[in-house]
Order: sequence, then structure tokens, then C-alpha cells
Amino acid sequence: MTLQTINIDLPSDILLTLNESEKELKKRIKISLAIQLYIQQKVTIGKAAQIAELSRFQFETILSENKVPISSLGLNDILGDIEKLK
Repeated sequence: MTLQTINIDLPSDILLTLNESEKELKKRIKISLAIQLYIQQKVTIGKAAQIAELSRFQFETILSENKVPISSLGLNDILGDIEKLK
């Protein structure tokens, strides 16, 4: 996988304000971006996990902790699948 570097400007005291290291902040930004892109259905759950640099299971756990559904299937989709399996 090829990586793309993107630079963003933040206030110079952001690390002090958040009491985080640069590495921790980068990780938090990646996870937040991945969650938002997944919620907006811009990326799959697998791609979002890649963006967050987590395993799929780790990313699904974070989604669960943030009350974000890991599936966009509706009740009708599920009932349709059940019928197909009969």
C-alpha cells in the first residue's frame, strides 16, 4: 500500500492543550477521519480500518465504543437474507 502524506496546520500550543504527544494526536486524527469517512459511507469498513492503521476487529471495537453501527443493513435487508437462506 502506497501512503499519501497530507500536512495540516494546527495552533502551536495544541499538543500542550491536549496534553498529548504528536504521535498520539496523529493517531487520534487518523481514527477520527476513518470514523467520519465510514459514517458518511465514503469508504468501506476495511478501508477505514486501514486509514486508522488498525485491524478490522480493533476498528469495529472503536466503532462500537462510539455507538457507530458496523453494518448499514436495514431490517428489510436482513429479512430478505433470511428468506434467501430458507
